[in-house]
Amino acid sequence: MSNYEGHKDTLQIKEAIYRIDPKSGKMDIVTDEGFKPNGLCFSPDYKKLYVADTGGPDPRGIDVYDVKDERKLEKRRRFCSMELNGRFGGSDGIRADIDGNIWSAAGWAGAGYDGVHIFAPDGQRIGMITLPEICANLCFGGEKRNRLFMVASQSLYALYVDTKGAHIT
Repeated sequence: MSNYEGHKDTLQIKEAIYRIDPKSGKMDIVTDEGFKPNGLCFSPDYKKLYVADTGGPDPRGIDVYDVKDERKLEKRRRFCSMELNGRFGGSDGIRADIDGNIWSAAGWAGAGYDGVHIFAPDGQRIGMITLPEICANLCFGGEKRNRLFMVASQSLYALYVDTKGAHIT
């Protein structure tokens, strides 16, 4: 999207969602819907794939697909909106907890919005962790996977939470 990393490269492959076969190592496009699929995470049972698309005309929500046969995605639909009190920011990195809640790094809307937004499995926002800067990514870590690490514009934040990350990543 820009010269952000200090050099200009030409994209070698299409921006899409890919699957790498664990046996052959072959990489195949699973879907090329969307513009810049960026944040990806599976539900705890691996039956759904959540996607934050950080490009295109409507990067203001998270979509979800049903996973079929570990190789196909179907029934793309909007999981949640990132709109909050009339302000539209965006989702970047996302992770699931053991209860199926989706934790979204969020930003680009300013104070009272930037940080982490937490969504229940039905897509309703159930909580937020506000930060003084945009949050780009997050992960659960620590010995019990109950510590949330949040990577922001210039800082790294850590917070113990009352849940655990769904997957070891």
